[in-house]
Amino acid sequence: MTIDASLDTSVSPFLQGLMAPVTDERDDGDLRIEGELPEGLQGTFVRNGPNPAFTPPGAYHPFDGDGMLHAVTIGDGAARYRNRWIESKGLAVERRMGAAVYGGLAEFRVPSPEVVAEAGIIKNTANTHTVRHAGRMLALMEAGLPTEITDGLDTVGEYDFDGRLVGPMTAHPKLDPHSGELVFFGYSPLPPFLRYHVADTTGALIHSEVIDLPASVMMHDFVVTEHHTVFLDAPAIFDVVALSKGEPALRWEPERGTRLGVLPRFGTNADVRWFDIPDCYVVHFFNAWEEGNRLEIRAPRFERVPGGFEFDAPTTSIPPVPWQWSIDLEAGTVTETQLDDRSGEFPRVNDDHATRPTRFGYNTLARSWELDFDFDGVVRYDFETGAATSYRHGATAVCGEHVVAPDPAGTGEEDAWLLSMVADRATDECHLAVLDARDVAAGPVACIHLPRRVPLGFHANWFPAG
Repeated sequence: MTIDASLDTSVSPFLQGLMAPVTDERDDGDLRIEGELPEGLQGTFVRNGPNPAFTPPGAYHPFDGDGMLHAVTIGDGAARYRNRWIESKGLAVERRMGAAVYGGLAEFRVPSPEVVAEAGIIKNTANTHTVRHAGRMLALMEAGLPTEITDGLDTVGEYDFDGRLVGPMTAHPKLDPHSGELVFFGYSPLPPFLRYHVADTTGALIHSEVIDLPASVMMHDFVVTEHHTVFLDAPAIFDVVALSKGEPALRWEPERGTRLGVLPRFGTNADVRWFDIPDCYVVHFFNAWEEGNRLEIRAPRFERVPGGFEFDAPTTSIPPVPWQWSIDLEAGTVTETQLDDRSGEFPRVNDDHATRPTRFGYNTLARSWELDFDFDGVVRYDFETGAATSYRHGATAVCGEHVVAPDPAGTGEEDAWLLSMVADRATDECHLAVLDARDVAAGPVACIHLPRRVPLGFHANWFPAG
């Protein structure tokens, strides 16, 4: 599929430079490889992100763009690149009409009644993340249903768990590698504000529960342990009425306070225990686990919702730094500790060890914290010893998050590789960097050079072969 190259990127700085959308879909093999790909690295790296197919009809925010998947498939020392738009109902309408008809977070507008009847009041761009569970690959955004896609990145359509899923699904579901269950939630700007779900190993939705919240909060991520689910109720209020009036959709109301909610995995609303903590905001978590009666949680912590989420007039927040919360379920108390003063985001761990104790964490470093995705490196934390080592990709390089690809022949948590999409502001070139998770300071063991620039985007995952 190719889009008319008349797409006007001058309407927004978020459509220029390394964020400029690409206008075609490709399938390229025999990619040039610098260095040597590890023998055990067999599978597909999939990166999701915004790539508008048509000129936005008004103000544009990068969360608005049509989803596009970029995949690098690695096997037997070779690599192949493929990209595809996520063919949402809204995009299908716009293709037929030859122009964008949906607004977004920067300038919301309600399409015509005919468009709403066919494709909904908002476009389900599915542009944020991907997950594979029970034989299905799902592309995700937190304001809509998941979208099923094939291994070849073709769109199957919205998936509602055989009609059992009511409301949206978070872009950050948690796959428990031990039980095989998929745990997730969906938040809504209208009551009920939070719904919680568990799907079993077959993909069947077996548990759903409405969780009482006093207001609609922007809840982007959460954490899951072996037996518990933990929500962050921070005072980042998402106001759909304000959005419909052209006012800022998100506001910070610290007078509401911040708290952590602990729920048994198959518990009900009545089972939630709330623990007050000092005001803060978390965009993404590392991991959480249980140690006796304590829950241990790690995440980069913002002092308030970061500026990039305040769509009309972004403000600069104090950059996030790694933090730890310990919830003593028996005593009913929470203690918190700052773990490092290096700011970073897009935290990852070895997902084969998720929901259980993880000694190592990998955080993406940034040159600056303006909303232009200026990430340039990675730091590896040994949370047991406190040691930290880092690597920067280059003076003009901009990287994505560092996805952990476990070594199938490995025996420990750190036996893995880190994969990150890296673009260069000076050359417009792009490559997939492969680092040894045990020695990130040494830099890439291999770089897979891509045939085209991949626009800066959001989240990626590694799906091993077989």
